[in-house]
Amino acid sequence: MSIMQSNSTPTILIVPGLRDHVDDHWQTLLERRLTRARSVPPLEHDKLSCAARVAALDAALAQIDGPVVLVAHSAGVMITVHWAQRHTRQIHGALLATPPDFDAPMPPGYPSPDILQREGWLPVPRARLPFPSIVAASTNDPLARIERVEELAHAWGSRFVDIGAAGHLNPASGHGEWPLADELIAELCDERPRQSASL
Repeated sequence: MSIMQSNSTPTILIVPGLRDHVDDHWQTLLERRLTRARSVPPLEHDKLSCAARVAALDAALAQIDGPVVLVAHSAGVMITVHWAQRHTRQIHGALLATPPDFDAPMPPGYPSPDILQREGWLPVPRARLPFPSIVAASTNDPLARIERVEELAHAWGSRFVDIGAAGHLNPASGHGEWPLADELIAELCDERPRQSASL
């Protein structure tokens, strides 16, 4: 399913994870393909700061008029849910792909629980999101067990989608283009925005 582009089509705002923009990543490829897509710019400083990441997302949203669908991956999902706790701008919907489980120790090369705590990522927000959302989870993601991701999806009020054995859905796990993203984004673009008061 392709994403139709028109004046009423929401802008797609890409929210990358901590590694920011990776050339062969599905988010980067998606942004290149879509005319109404842009990305939260990478940080020059405070790259591990949750507050700085949330502020960058808010600044990117301030540059967009009209409806927005957020497309977040990995720590970008956590940036999105932290942003939703602090800001009230209406969001048309959000695709939240392979969120990490920050409550469990991460593999070598990733921030430790102490660092995540110090940088403001913990506790992970579990309040219901005030906009439609879809959480996509992999059965063999090294950064989160699928059962944990399903628990988060339930807490956030998100539709949960099992995408099979896709690793962390990144080039390191053999994934570039992710065609299902187009279908899920199209579904979110068709959703009517919901006010938080209606939840």
